[in-house]
Amino acid sequence: MELHVVIEGDKDLAGQLYRQLKDAIRSGRLAAGEKLPPSRLFAEQLGLSRKTVSQAYARLTLDKLLTGRVGSGTFVADGAARRQAPMAPARPLAGAAMAEHWRGMRTPLRHPAPAGSSRYEFIGGAPARDLFPHADWRRCVLHALRQGARSRGLYGDAEGLRELRDGIARHASFSRGVRCAAADILVTNGAQQALDLIARVLVEPGSTVAMEEPGYPPARLLLSAQGANVVGVPVDGEGLVVERIPDGTRLIYVTPAHQFPLGMPMSERRRKALLARAAALGAVVIEDDYDSEFRYEGRPTDSLQSMDTHGCVAFVGTFSKTLSPDLRLGYLIAPPAVLEAVGTAKHLSDWHTSTPAQWALAKFMADGDLHKHIRRCHAAYAARRERIVRRFADDLSPWFELVPATAGIHLAALCRREFDVAQLIALARRVDVGLYPLAPFFHFSAPRQGLMLGYGAIDETDIDPALDRVRDVLQQLG
Repeated sequence: MELHVVIEGDKDLAGQLYRQLKDAIRSGRLAAGEKLPPSRLFAEQLGLSRKTVSQAYARLTLDKLLTGRVGSGTFVADGAARRQAPMAPARPLAGAAMAEHWRGMRTPLRHPAPAGSSRYEFIGGAPARDLFPHADWRRCVLHALRQGARSRGLYGDAEGLRELRDGIARHASFSRGVRCAAADILVTNGAQQALDLIARVLVEPGSTVAMEEPGYPPARLLLSAQGANVVGVPVDGEGLVVERIPDGTRLIYVTPAHQFPLGMPMSERRRKALLARAAALGAVVIEDDYDSEFRYEGRPTDSLQSMDTHGCVAFVGTFSKTLSPDLRLGYLIAPPAVLEAVGTAKHLSDWHTSTPAQWALAKFMADGDLHKHIRRCHAAYAARRERIVRRFADDLSPWFELVPATAGIHLAALCRREFDVAQLIALARRVDVGLYPLAPFFHFSAPRQGLMLGYGAIDETDIDPALDRVRDVLQQLG
């Protein structure tokens, strides 16, 4: 790889080279420890004499910007770079207002430090790292690399690898009763891209979009960023209050299997009412099925997509909760009316999802490893959930009440009496317990005070010691 240097004319050649290399080092473009090309090779690349390059290297060495290592070569000296102030535009950018809008946007759930760093972590949305099937996944990655070696090295289909779409169709049909074929599926970079693609093809500035209140903040912010007028629709014990969906709504976002963040499932009566309301409005319903593979009690409920007779439900799934967020793999089962449109949007925005990752997941699913992994995780999560439920029905009951939930990897605990939840969280962090509030998930109404208790990232044996510390902090608060 050639080092970028431009030599003009045939005068002061060593000086030109010296100044350009000096600027590259001082600006940090050439980092400390970076090896420069040997003088003979560099001279050939630039069309200069070796003597000219050696003169420039010698001056930079005298300036203590370069250092020579016998038998190794010439390197940028430590401490040679200086941090430069970023360039300021000569006049305000034409798009400054829009850039400022994005810069100032809150980004909840990004989990900056110290989130996720305590010994005992109740962080939501995180699966168990210790349960990840490394050996099985490694075998599937090797299979993916072999497939890549046989490929023609061309771009893939925007909709995704056919073998993976077949696997997803079987999985969604088997586990959620979804009615689909591989041709109905679009592989995405996580569920968030699926939401973005639907918004791209359906939302215009001023479009009314309805979503649950409380709800999933990244979905609200993403839809707002597309120019939508996002309206919060309250939820109760049966889920979304359908009659509060406003007229003119174009898109409805719901989490019916495990309402985010409170956790209650949407009743069958409400599901039917929602589908009827969507059909009357001509609206598309986004069914975000983010963690329903883990169900612990009650009878299975139909997905909205399986109940839909009007082609108005877009079913969004993800492997972030079942496997790992690191994979960034999800899928969209789109209704016929928007399927081709979202495929075009996917093609234009990122062409296609990483092919090796798709091959690996397709193999993982075809070999039955996904179902095996889900069963293993289900047993572990059920035991963790039971411990939390037991404690909140016992010594933590004076302060909190759990919202009934039948699925997922988190529970919501609502405060029974007034106390400072922020102070509880801060004091718990001091004793190495990571707690997270419910309040940030409310946007359109006054927040209810409580906690979101994820149990994917905490070991079963750590739950009681962690909750002992929480109880002790609560007793200190009075």
